[in-house]
Amino acid sequence: MSNKIKRSPLFYVGDKYKLMKQLINLFPKEINNFYEPFVGGGTVFLNVEAKKYFLNDINKHLINIQKFLIASSKNSEKFFKDAEKIIHKYKLSHSYKKDIVPDSLKKKFKKTYYAKFNKEGYDKLRMNVNNYQKNDPLILYILLIYGFNRMLRFNGEGKFNLPVGNVDFNKNVVNALNDYFDFVHDKKIFITSKDFKKFFSDKKYSKNDFVYLDPPYLISASEYNKLWNQESEVNLLKIIDVLDKKGVKFALSNVTHYNESKNDLLLEWMKKYKVHEIESNYINYHNNSKKMIKEILITNY
Repeated sequence: MSNKIKRSPLFYVGDKYKLMKQLINLFPKEINNFYEPFVGGGTVFLNVEAKKYFLNDINKHLINIQKFLIASSKNSEKFFKDAEKIIHKYKLSHSYKKDIVPDSLKKKFKKTYYAKFNKEGYDKLRMNVNNYQKNDPLILYILLIYGFNRMLRFNGEGKFNLPVGNVDFNKNVVNALNDYFDFVHDKKIFITSKDFKKFFSDKKYSKNDFVYLDPPYLISASEYNKLWNQESEVNLLKIIDVLDKKGVKFALSNVTHYNESKNDLLLEWMKKYKVHEIESNYINYHNNSKKMIKEILITNY
């Protein structure tokens, strides 16, 4: 396997890209079936060699994009042609081919010129998605790539409501897509969108199977973690204990401390397993004080 760390072309919130080298070194060397119930953007599975992949996320829009990208790996040329048609139709920037942002705009808005340039086209595309093309995974993917913080966000009415970001369809996006297509095109991947309890309810495990879990963090304040609560945490930890009793190897990513908060439930539970500290750059500067987040990987092997 190549030593190059691949990043998901979704560049998704909570992405483990910067931590991936540390995580891979702590994963089992031989993996039969790989299970990931909180797959998110998919950066982790892209860096794991296994015989089969069982991927899941409760976010159905995210999973629809993943399914679409996996299917597109069979004909990546068509994917790029179709994406270009939309990019050109809505006059969005595409620096991977050509820089079309005027110098005058770059001088006037030195740090936000992509957002200024793409806003009109992005807003039109978002309006069309919300009115006519709600389930088109390619258009949703393009909205994600040009959107603020590259998130998938919908309001209570189910309408995509992320504003334009200061981002572009650039070489990093194209390289990440090509890496994704190259990796998934010959892999056996089974992908679902279920609650994590339902995901685990019908699984039967074999020797050298491995479960990697990166759930929302109970004590983090990010958008991604808003639907996660104490009950969710307790249910997940119970499921992991069952995996351990069955002899299934697992690794759980989480944080024990976040600014002034600490996860007492996790701190007590993890005493029976191995805990590896993960070096991360999640440092907040607020009121001139430096606050660190303590990231860990908990394993039973």
